[in-house]
Amino acid sequence: MRQREQHRSSRIGWLRAAVLGANDGIVSTASLIVGVASAASSRQEILLAGVAALVAGALSMAAGEYVSVSSQADTERADLDLERRELAAQPQAEEDELTAIYVRRGLEPDLARQVARQLMVKDALVAHARDELGLTEEHAARPLQAAFASAGTFAVGAAVPILAIVVVPPSVIVVSVISLVCLIALGAVAARAGGASPIVGAARVGFWGALAMALTAGVGRLFGTAVG
Repeated sequence: MRQREQHRSSRIGWLRAAVLGANDGIVSTASLIVGVASAASSRQEILLAGVAALVAGALSMAAGEYVSVSSQADTERADLDLERRELAAQPQAEEDELTAIYVRRGLEPDLARQVARQLMVKDALVAHARDELGLTEEHAARPLQAAFASAGTFAVGAAVPILAIVVVPPSVIVVSVISLVCLIALGAVAARAGGASPIVGAARVGFWGALAMALTAGVGRLFGTAVG
């Protein structure tokens, strides 16, 4: 028996939200911790800032993803409702529209008409959703999935720099190095899961993470010195 192909595009929904959450969790929390540590704060103050960033960030990611993906889902439902009404009111026009789509894709007109007719007999709405609107079940917007994936991975990512200051004495260098190593690993794994180059994925995540931490360290040192 031929094994069904597993395409990476089916992972897009949760992979995007998970990678965004974990990356943002590490970068934003590590940058905040580095900035606070650069201002010569105590371990307790640094830890409090890190935990607050984790909780606030995870909730913000969940809310943002839920609202954003819900808007996408609303648009998809509206398009499907419109298509459903058009199919009920003008079935022949919709068949012509589907036929024209297949002709543009390379089918002969007679064959395109036959394919459109047979697909519409089976499930007209699914055929039009897929070939006219580009909507499929596996790529449908899932707000709760995106919200939980983003919040959960943000919390996991944010825990990395927090654990670093719990295990070792607060140090800008230690937190930065540990966070960058985790970011690079995340970029490589995410790129591999998506079928891209792990080296490229690791490099771009590492670059932006290092830049964010360097800038916040500079801000923390500047304002810490000014206040002191």
